[in-house]
Amino acid sequence: VSSDLANLRPLAPAQTYRAEEPPRPEVAPAAPNAEAFHQLAQRIDALENEQSRTAQAAACALAAAALMEAAQTSRPFAEELAALDALSPPSAELSALRRVAERGAPSRAALAASFPDYAARAAGAARAPGEEAGLMARLAAALSRVVTLRQVGDVPGQGVDALLARAERQVEEGDLDHALRTLDGLPTGGRDALAPWRAAAETRADIDRRISAVRVQALEDLARLARSGA
Repeated sequence: VSSDLANLRPLAPAQTYRAEEPPRPEVAPAAPNAEAFHQLAQRIDALENEQSRTAQAAACALAAAALMEAAQTSRPFAEELAALDALSPPSAELSALRRVAERGAPSRAALAASFPDYAARAAGAARAPGEEAGLMARLAAALSRVVTLRQVGDVPGQGVDALLARAERQVEEGDLDHALRTLDGLPTGGRDALAPWRAAAETRADIDRRISAVRVQALEDLARLARSGA
């Protein structure tokens, strides 16, 4: 028995078998969604258009600021107006400014400097005697055209000197609109003597008013686009 046991070979370890797993079906990649791509393209286009409009609005605001600065002087401002005109949509303000851009208008400082001379002429013309005035009145009027004495400062009342003094103070403060309304109270002769100065002042006031409206509109457009982009 011992010899038989010695001749025995050890058994090989039992092999385990694992059942083969069934092959997994291959998952095909999802087909591209044409509608999703279309929506994404639309969003990209909208963002690009919004950025383009914002950039144009910013350029308009800068051009309007440059136009306002140039128009404050007495020189023409046609180049600055053309730059804004190329960026901004048509408007009544821009159309009106084109008619005066080539020649410009005296600055407010220049109008204030020239007003005393015109006021002196207006004071003399307002005191001119009528056709029925006597000899002494005519002599006094002739003398006043040579030497004109005019009250200045705070002159009460609604007389010629009071109106001219009030208008002069308003012109020095840059308030042309109120000055022009004050000068409306002068007699006909005084208004006629001030006609050249008044025409220049009205042009200046109109330029400033229209450019201010253009600049405000450009800033409002820029602010609106900035809020919508945020």
